[in-house]
Amino acid sequence: MRGRTERPAPRAPSAARRPRGPGLLTAAVVGALVAGTVAVAAPALTAHSGPSAPAQPQAAPASVEQVTDTCSPMVTALSPRDRIAQRLMVGVDASDPAGAAAIVKGSQVGGVFLGGNATALLRDGRMQALQDASRTPLAVAVDEEGGRVQRIDELDGDIPSARQMAASSTPEQVTEIARTRAEQLRARGVTWNLAPSVDVSDKPRSSVIGDRSFSDDPDIATSYARAWAEGQQAGGVYGVLKHFPGHGSGSGDSHEGSVSTPPLAELEQRDLKPYAALVGPGTPLDGRIGVMLGHLEVPGLTGENPATVDPAAYRLLREKYRFDGVAMTDDLGAMKAITDRYGLAEATTRALAAGADIALFSNVTAVGPLLDAGEKALADGRITPEANDAAAARVLESKGLCSRR
Repeated sequence: MRGRTERPAPRAPSAARRPRGPGLLTAAVVGALVAGTVAVAAPALTAHSGPSAPAQPQAAPASVEQVTDTCSPMVTALSPRDRIAQRLMVGVDASDPAGAAAIVKGSQVGGVFLGGNATALLRDGRMQALQDASRTPLAVAVDEEGGRVQRIDELDGDIPSARQMAASSTPEQVTEIARTRAEQLRARGVTWNLAPSVDVSDKPRSSVIGDRSFSDDPDIATSYARAWAEGQQAGGVYGVLKHFPGHGSGSGDSHEGSVSTPPLAELEQRDLKPYAALVGPGTPLDGRIGVMLGHLEVPGLTGENPATVDPAAYRLLREKYRFDGVAMTDDLGAMKAITDRYGLAEATTRALAAGADIALFSNVTAVGPLLDAGEKALADGRITPEANDAAAARVLESKGLCSRR
């Protein structure tokens, strides 16, 4: 996904998951969903409160309700079409606040993405109209990595690229940079940042990853990505690691065409190390961050298929790395690694059927055909109701609305 002029930007099971999201908000949202309205804005993310206390030997008093899964009732309150809608993050034009609100109202998508240079939607509280148009609190996402991939630098100042930050700042300082930026984003109505990149790369600054990588050393890249992720969470913004299973050694730019990586065995020795260190059970970001898959052909894993539409890539993430959070695609609508092969509806359906919780596209397009295709895939069995419900639950949880355990 392209950023500003000359700034390319891709978009961007644990058995011990911990509860998130205030219970009173959950009850309010469930009730509003049943009634057909929601009168709350997207809540701020909260830090983990730690593992749930072990069950007591005596039954709790009758007046105390023991709730372990507050997401399932929210999913059940949605129609099958609205469950598919929660799994779409669609592009809106930040220069057209009214048009953006109309897209949300007409489709009830789970999230929107703001790309490009326009900032009208980010000024004067205009983002609230998008939340008001949605029956379920909306995820509002940008790419705000720093360097050549920024969205609010014209409004709130420039920040360095990942490579510059790693060269000139400590991880603790990067945490503060990220926290401040997240607070600025949140104040403008942005709730998600498709960052940080954990790609491991020593390629030139201007290459597709280049200075968007913190380092060509997996351990340094991991340390700084963790610092950024924890800072932006402290600032109230949900983050996404990218681009699984590793774009840093890729053969080219997925904006321009197909990209292949080294074989899976080589990725495991280098590019996949940050994921192993950060997202599984017991790791620092377990349950607190999403993962974006890149349009990457991986020998020994996906063959000639991009990872975003291949079930093997999602199985690797879920089974080997035991990731149980939101898995999303890179941009399906404006990157030739996908658009040279599939139409938007087919690409979206393939991604959802393969295992993506969220299909992302940056371009403004009609959402109805995507929902129609998703409903047909449900009817045909390409997407099972169980998988659809599980994905919708992960999306709702990622927005701080409920807990799955």
